[in-house]
Amino acid sequence: MATVFIATSGVFVKIAFVGKGGSGKTTLSSLFVRHLAGRGAPVVAIDADINQHLGVALGLDEERAAKIPAMGDELPAIKEYLRGDNPRIASAADMIKTTPPGRGSRLLRLGGDDPVHALAQEVDGVSLLVTGAFGDDDLGVSCYHSKTGAVELYLNHLVDGPGEYAVVDMTAGADAFASGLFTRFDLTFLVAEPTRKGVGVYRQYAEYAAGYDIPLAVIGNKVQGEDDVAYLREHVGDALLTWVGQSAAVRALEQGRSGVVLEPGNAAALDRMRAAVDARTKDWAGFQRQAVEFHLKNALSWANRAVGEDLVTQIDPEFEFPSR
Repeated sequence: MATVFIATSGVFVKIAFVGKGGSGKTTLSSLFVRHLAGRGAPVVAIDADINQHLGVALGLDEERAAKIPAMGDELPAIKEYLRGDNPRIASAADMIKTTPPGRGSRLLRLGGDDPVHALAQEVDGVSLLVTGAFGDDDLGVSCYHSKTGAVELYLNHLVDGPGEYAVVDMTAGADAFASGLFTRFDLTFLVAEPTRKGVGVYRQYAEYAAGYDIPLAVIGNKVQGEDDVAYLREHVGDALLTWVGQSAAVRALEQGRSGVVLEPGNAAALDRMRAAVDARTKDWAGFQRQAVEFHLKNALSWANRAVGEDLVTQIDPEFEFPSR
């Protein structure tokens, strides 16, 4: 998506990590989050994968990570807060995952005093939010997108400020295309191994994203040499931004050892990723336009029938995001 404030040191960005299962997207998203926080940047990390591993990847033990309150469990309170006194939304129960903000809606700021950020667990300078695991009560009665809907509402209402980053570890493969969530980011990093399956996920993602102005950059992972780099270049072309090689430092982090220094080549890859993020521009009008587009699709295809109301009327054509 395009945007209107030039991204320099005052950049403010929403970033997604996607890729096939096992590609290492959670590992790379955690490394990137650490990289940002280690340089003093305000950063919110969101675990939106059905397999909730980002907290552990950031250094939490499994017991502590499992106790982080889930956004999906607090969805009614989140909706009530975001609704504010927006006259177009009769009740919080009428809000769905794609409901866009309008005049009277409450907007969110990173680290704000609100029901979403109250759920965050602080981890070494990072505010970690989680959607929650897919539990026994969900089996056979709901899909995981009922939980990631909380993330979509969050991003729809988030006014990220200068020098702030929101990083989301997404579901595997092309699952994000089950809603408008894939359009909520200023830059999407697709983590690809140098294999046919790895580049196949890139082709599928790029095909689905075509026509939606989705900035997509490929990060090669588990790269063992120039042949792997050449393979990625051959199959993804200019979309290849950088790559990360096999790493003893990453293995040490995954084993729970702290104070580990990343190899120079892999640290340089994180620098290139941040440079690409900081080069983005922001177009709040385009961001809202895509939110409205997907809300219309959802309202007309299923939500009007499910809620028993015409949810198209929730769209406020006069709403504009405030500049910061």
